[in-house]
Amino acid sequence: MSGSLAALFVSGFISATLFPGGSEALFIWMLQQPDYTGWQLWGAVSAGNALGGIVTLLMGLWLAARYPLRAPDKRWQKQAFGWLQRFGPWALLLSWLPLVGDPLCFVAGWLRLNFIFCLLMITLGKAIRYAGLLLILS
Repeated sequence: MSGSLAALFVSGFISATLFPGGSEALFIWMLQQPDYTGWQLWGAVSAGNALGGIVTLLMGLWLAARYPLRAPDKRWQKQAFGWLQRFGPWALLLSWLPLVGDPLCFVAGWLRLNFIFCLLMITLGKAIRYAGLLLILS
């Protein structure tokens, strides 16, 4: 992977963890450059973003093993908890949403939802997001 694609991968990864960040601007800028095809960029940013969501899921799983689950007390926690209780791993198709997506991944791990199904839903949700951007901007 070249330096530019690696930077896009890392940007996607960081923006999908609990740290603030946005990979969309870099993705959109790189789409305007002649160096890579849109689908190459889509692959790099989708992979990084999905991996970041999976790391957040694993963080929730790790904490669940150390701390008992208690009732959520913050607004974003209540919203993520409610969605996951209602829709299960399917809610992770929305893991790309700002402010709510990262907590969804975290709470899914904390609730110990089906790991493989969660991986699939996170990856699919993140990939669809960037595919939509790619198709809109191409």
